[in-house]
Amino acid sequence: MQRFANPLLRHIIHTDCFDAASKRQCLQYLRALRTMQLNGFNTVFLGETDIPESLITGEKIAKETNLRWPVWTLVHAGSSQGWVPWRYKLLLRGDLPIHQQNSIFQELCDSLTTSYGKCVIVTRDKPQLMHVAAKDGEEPEMGTLPRVPPAIYMSGIEFCPEVARANGHELLLVPSSYNYLYPMDVAWSSLKWFIINNRKDFSLRSTERTHSYRCILFSDLVLKGIEQMTPNKWKVVINRVKKWENYYLNTLS
Repeated sequence: MQRFANPLLRHIIHTDCFDAASKRQCLQYLRALRTMQLNGFNTVFLGETDIPESLITGEKIAKETNLRWPVWTLVHAGSSQGWVPWRYKLLLRGDLPIHQQNSIFQELCDSLTTSYGKCVIVTRDKPQLMHVAAKDGEEPEMGTLPRVPPAIYMSGIEFCPEVARANGHELLLVPSSYNYLYPMDVAWSSLKWFIINNRKDFSLRSTERTHSYRCILFSDLVLKGIEQMTPNKWKVVINRVKKWENYYLNTLS
């Protein structure tokens, strides 16, 4: 019976739950990633997370009302050495001018070149854009780069493979069905738990005769939350990702 099952067994992933196209896609991604790593590319994971204003204030409001509240989006990247030495971007959703969309990714590429040299930048795209792998019956070749859309959008920011290559980098998309290969979700979870547990410490109250105001030091709160994901924690998460990579390479080959 289910209730007597070993809890550890519930976390075992059976490869049979993925279709053939998804497996080929994952295998091609991993082979391309390992080839670039052997050629001296440093692996950097790039991602974003939404921070609703209700998460910052802690106010419990109806879902319909929450949809109308401002949403901030944090864009950052990390590697086995920790957060990359780049000033993360905290953007109000939909408020980024079009002429700045390419400049942010260019700024990241410049920073990576200075700090790490050539990098393979791994990000995650919308699932529907991932189904562009090899045709049925074709076996992905070792070192073949998976197809990447001409532009990848994250909260209005454009990430272009051509911009990456012009700076000596490569851009890869992690298969959408294989979340264990993408460590950014752990970093975002760490940040949001810090916000939930510590937002009161970053609040200032001002009381006047007829009104009471609360000011939240949002930028400081986010910065301290990001710092909770230390280089040591990044190493643990990246090592876990590598174990999953080895597992999929062994079971899907």
